[in-house]
Amino acid sequence: MANQISVGEPAPGCKKVDPILVASNVTRQFGGLTAVNVEHLEIPRGQITALIGPNGAGKTTMFNLLTGFDKPNTGEWDFDGHKLAGVASYKVARLGMIRTFQLTKALSLLTVLDNMRLGDQKNPGEGFLASFLRPSWKRHEAKITAKADELLKRFKLDAKREDYAAALSGGQRKLLEMARALMSDPKLVMLDEPMAGVNPALTQSLLEHIKGLKESGTTVLFVEHDMHMVRHISDWVIVMAEGKVVAEGPPAEVMKNPAVIDAYLGAHANSDLGDVTIGDAKEGN
Repeated sequence: MANQISVGEPAPGCKKVDPILVASNVTRQFGGLTAVNVEHLEIPRGQITALIGPNGAGKTTMFNLLTGFDKPNTGEWDFDGHKLAGVASYKVARLGMIRTFQLTKALSLLTVLDNMRLGDQKNPGEGFLASFLRPSWKRHEAKITAKADELLKRFKLDAKREDYAAALSGGQRKLLEMARALMSDPKLVMLDEPMAGVNPALTQSLLEHIKGLKESGTTVLFVEHDMHMVRHISDWVIVMAEGKVVAEGPPAEVMKNPAVIDAYLGAHANSDLGDVTIGDAKEGN
């Protein structure tokens, strides 16, 4: 797998055979704290890449920078041929880079279906002039409603179609956010801790949907603390610590990297990360 993804041996910042996202010299400082200091980072196209690291490593801040929700002190990055440094988040989304959040952003007072419709990036009815062309936007509304219904069925949320999003469980909200992300046919989906707060009964369903994204041709980049999940669905793993990329490679190799194990587990340095979750490590299990 490494030979198919990286050019040469895996190493921090290594070049990829076919990268969809390339970032260089990205830094973000908050006062005297350097939250992100990434020299070079490439995300392989068509693969599932996990971005892991201890709390405070800079993972979510990096997500925010790449997707236009925060501005870097320095740095530039290209996404599928488009330079995105300084580009507003809504424009980033329209170019095909869609993200989810640690805390779900479902609009509680809208129905599940209306939440899905909001995921469409090209609704002609949103424009002032286009809003007067009723036949045009009615056709588009019918089209996106059909697409929303198809995705809701795929994510087993079709029975909740007319329910308010506030009535969904935490896991169902995660499913809704992932389904809504697909309304715009993204090239890259970025998932920030998709398993956080999810009932174990829905965990397998979420895993299957993430693998399904790759099967449909979508690139996936996700932040996660569950090492069992990372090991079993990732094609590539990138490790951050103290704002820097400190390791990357196929999951089996990264999980055995002594520096990575020590950064996560300390006294558990002889453990295999693939068999231990971060929660287990913190509890001493």
